[in-house]
Amino acid sequence: MSALVHNYEPLHVVLSRGEGAWVHDTSGRRYLDLLAGYSALNFGHRHPALVAAVHTQLDRLTLTSRAFEHPLLEPFADALTRLTGTERFLPMNTGAEAVETAIKAARRWGYLVRGVPDGEATIVVAAGNFHGRTTTITSFSTDPDAHDHFGPYTPGFRVVPYDDIEAVRAAIDATTVAVLVEPVQGEAGVVVPTPGYLPALRALCDVTGTMLVLDEVQSGLGRTGTTLAAQLSDVRADLTCLGKALGGGILPVSGVVGRADVLDLLTPGTHGSTFGGNPLACAVGLAVVGLLEPGDLQERARTLGARLHDGLDELRRAGLLDAVRGVGLWAGVDVPDAWGVTGRAVCEAMAGRGVLAKETHGRTLRLAPPLTIRSEDLDHGIAILGESLESLRP
Repeated sequence: MSALVHNYEPLHVVLSRGEGAWVHDTSGRRYLDLLAGYSALNFGHRHPALVAAVHTQLDRLTLTSRAFEHPLLEPFADALTRLTGTERFLPMNTGAEAVETAIKAARRWGYLVRGVPDGEATIVVAAGNFHGRTTTITSFSTDPDAHDHFGPYTPGFRVVPYDDIEAVRAAIDATTVAVLVEPVQGEAGVVVPTPGYLPALRALCDVTGTMLVLDEVQSGLGRTGTTLAAQLSDVRADLTCLGKALGGGILPVSGVVGRADVLDLLTPGTHGSTFGGNPLACAVGLAVVGLLEPGDLQERARTLGARLHDGLDELRRAGLLDAVRGVGLWAGVDVPDAWGVTGRAVCEAMAGRGVLAKETHGRTLRLAPPLTIRSEDLDHGIAILGESLESLRP
């Protein structure tokens, strides 16, 4: 029996090396990666610029803790806030930590600035959300697997339907300090809201004096064809959570960017992280920002994203898919319900043909290729998805 806790159900593929959009298993078989670590590998496996930055820093210094300073933290903060058009950056490690940080910052702002009575702050969140797996975050998850049997749950959250501005309006009162949503719900199956949703949220938050907090851990840093998904709607959040691709698929790097008057309330002793903003993380983070600054990767996500969705729509018209959703180089697709076929079965069929993807929630699977994928490789991946679906058609 394995000593490893069985809290994941991976595909039976043992990967040993990778480069760009391609990986190899321990037997030497080659696979096209259409998952990209749930967007952590936006730049592909072992991008030369990222690997070089990490190698250079490994020979110098890897960790100081925040007890001491190092030469890369301030430059990383400056570069990331310039890229995202924000004022402050608070570095953490994982995406869940970034969300927890935003929750703490929003509550502190509510108490110290808005005058909400201490301990009474509420935050409006959306059904179908996925913000991480800490005890506070699972408290407002609507996924039974993530939520059930982990109580007692943290109070202070009001769950409303996603993409329903009137439900948000009804949930906000004098205790509400923030609305926290994903601009695109990734774990839920790449659910894209109606075009007016984010602008309406922004306007509602402005009128009610409530902060808009966007979780862009999966959607941010190029995935949707813009640096931040919120830019597609010309919306600026008060706080934005970043992670996954910020570490280039090399190590966990995350944080919150946003308003100075909010994040500056987190003073010494009120919040922190031993590893947050460590020299190695800053080295790879700076290299990530360097890759995104020119804008060509965002343009690739737009161009190849259109190609991806054209190909998937063709499969839908052929009766091989019930629905196709997504934006940029990111898609969620549903296997026809009448087939009785799971997304897992489709992913297994694809893996047997040398292409990797991952299911989510029953008959849905999601595709998030590296932004660096070649167009011919993307076409190959779509073709294999079609072949796999055809092989499972009743």
